[in-house]
Amino acid sequence: MPWSRLGLGAGQLGSAALADDAAERLVLGAIDAGVTLIDTARGYGPSEARLGRILSGRRAQVALVTKVGYGIAGVPDWTYRAVAQGVDEALRTLDTDYLDAALLHSCSEQILQQGECTQAQIDAKAQGKLRRIGYSGENAALWYALHAGCWDVLECSISLCDQRVLNDLLPQARERGLHVIAKRALANAPWRFTSCPRGDYAEEYWWRWHTLDLLGQGLLTERAPAEVALRFAAFAPGVGSVLVGTTRLEHLRHACAALAQGPLPDWQVTALRQRFASCDPGWWVGQV
Repeated sequence: MPWSRLGLGAGQLGSAALADDAAERLVLGAIDAGVTLIDTARGYGPSEARLGRILSGRRAQVALVTKVGYGIAGVPDWTYRAVAQGVDEALRTLDTDYLDAALLHSCSEQILQQGECTQAQIDAKAQGKLRRIGYSGENAALWYALHAGCWDVLECSISLCDQRVLNDLLPQARERGLHVIAKRALANAPWRFTSCPRGDYAEEYWWRWHTLDLLGQGLLTERAPAEVALRFAAFAPGVGSVLVGTTRLEHLRHACAALAQGPLPDWQVTALRQRFASCDPGWWVGQV
């Protein structure tokens, strides 16, 4: 199954506030809209179990990506057994014979260097359990994963407020044939908040957003910040897919419509990248 440019980030499928019937409408509606990539993780609560039930009979229509390395009862995190058993549990929970990819979920560079988690991925791929293996994370660990030559997929934050990987990492990933999944493409939509959302995932991005002042600079309009943000991330050279996490099918359809417009104009992309470079104080690193 080809991986669609737009993927469904299934973290919110793990929310108890989302009813089972609403979760089913979201997933099946996404498939009907042409979204073939679904990204989940064992850390997303009942997300995997819900997907296993919803996709019964439609498994061949989607590419399933999950994340492993932790949370196995009686097994230390970030060990060979944690990854191997995590893959096996994901197969059972998602009710599938194989996973399109399993990613190590934001572990440190030191853990990657030790190699046992990677070896567990490689072995599971050789056994036919995984089609691809990869790493999801940021900064030093992400660069290590890029250069190690073991992985097929990288997942990292790419947005108007998180652009560090655009200059160097993405071109190198494309040269190596890696499929890059961009997460947090909307930077948790910091434009939603009139004041800093303390303790929210969007807090750091809120500060960056107001520093960038893209509205004041005339680089986007109040009407469509999400559309610009999504097209900026999705069509960055080297990005294979971009994730949108939502509980509302209409939001996903709006994202599909935005990507149908294609890349942003070159002048706008250049200006957005220059603005980030001029505002970055040196510590605007990738957000996990």
